[in-house]
Amino acid sequence: MATPSKSTVVKTPKNKLEPIARGVSVPAHDPDSFAENIALVGPGLVTGASDDDPSGIATYSQAGAQFGFGTLWLTLFSYPLMCAIQEISARIGRVTGVGIAANIRKMYPRPVVYAIVAMLLFSSIFNLGADLGAMGESAHMLFGGPAWVHLLLMGSVSILLQIFVPYTRYVKYLKFLVLSLMAYAVTAFLVHIDWTAALRATVVPPIKMFHGDYLTMVVAVLGTTISPYLFFWQASQEAEEVQVRPEEQPLKRAPAQAPRQLHRIRIDTYAGMAVSNAVAFFIMLTAAATLHAHGNTAIQTATQAASALEPLAGRFAYALFAAGIIVTGLLAVPVLAGAAAYAVGEAMQWRVGLEIHPGRATKFYITLGVATLVGLALNFVNFDPIKSLFVAAVINGLLAAPVMALMMLMTRSQKIMGEFTLPFYLQIAGWIGTIAMFAASAAFLISSLK
Repeated sequence: MATPSKSTVVKTPKNKLEPIARGVSVPAHDPDSFAENIALVGPGLVTGASDDDPSGIATYSQAGAQFGFGTLWLTLFSYPLMCAIQEISARIGRVTGVGIAANIRKMYPRPVVYAIVAMLLFSSIFNLGADLGAMGESAHMLFGGPAWVHLLLMGSVSILLQIFVPYTRYVKYLKFLVLSLMAYAVTAFLVHIDWTAALRATVVPPIKMFHGDYLTMVVAVLGTTISPYLFFWQASQEAEEVQVRPEEQPLKRAPAQAPRQLHRIRIDTYAGMAVSNAVAFFIMLTAAATLHAHGNTAIQTATQAASALEPLAGRFAYALFAAGIIVTGLLAVPVLAGAAAYAVGEAMQWRVGLEIHPGRATKFYITLGVATLVGLALNFVNFDPIKSLFVAAVINGLLAAPVMALMMLMTRSQKIMGEFTLPFYLQIAGWIGTIAMFAASAAFLISSLK
């Protein structure tokens, strides 16, 4: 499908990127064609895969190393909740043609918008710093040479790709990188696992462990799997898809497109979240079967997990785990920086979009670049990536619940969603997820005060 390049688009007052020269013939889409639906999969798949960033790998490794199979149930429990909230996020972007921050600004006081965006920016920058640091360390472990050289190289490449490669081309690379996540499934089958115990732990939560450090870990894992930056990213990517495809319109203005687009969003989102949780499951499983089983419960970073894995599972498993950290970082860095830039730009009413030429959206790209550079710079000062990483995960967990509540209220509004307010099943699933995140956050706060 032909799409406009960065040099052939202009911004219209309706927040629509339109090609200067139309005349693009668009083939009809068959909603029942598996091949065509897979070809359209994008924002949800990339969102789900980027959830397993080096920070997430560290959190999942900590969970498996510290509590064994005791946190595996979270992957099954969180899957329908992730699917619901990410489908809701995607609907917001596709229906309105703009992202979550822009819609929150329409409904809620500005201090609410600015507070949410500030917390999102703060946690994203610390996540960026931890992710880039882990990528540099993993490259050092695999290829040798100073870690800081790899760190600078990867940070620079990530920034340049986001700024100078059009979104429609860049997203194809991101979708290809998703395949690399299978490395973690392979790693799990290279070690000895008590599958009976693992499967039992996947469906039966360890109620007796629900206190203290375990509850903190539950919030951290949920904050990693159900992260606010993922809400903002997927909504903005759906809005971007509307902008870059000349035949597409926000569903509020083109309701005839709704059946096809909402069907695609479901396939895209459910596939992306399945990838995300499968990878999280295998990382926790591997850490539990190796590190926890051998008494190594003090893992704090993804690179530590890779190093500790080598004597227990062999060089190949170690190399797969370390290489996975690099590739997941390449997936996650643009998502973290992009989500922050979209949120800030929409809150400030700037022109935003990865398909827009940098000269036409200067403030958006400056925000994106500065967020990445600050995260990069944290690795060269007195930065404790272990503590900052965990703090960022907990902040995400605490921030997710109020953001989800605002989204659930917003999607009931015909002012925002028009005739596309949420169907009943998404209202139920969305509120269950919101209540679950509030409950986890409250339990964590109460436990912390004791």
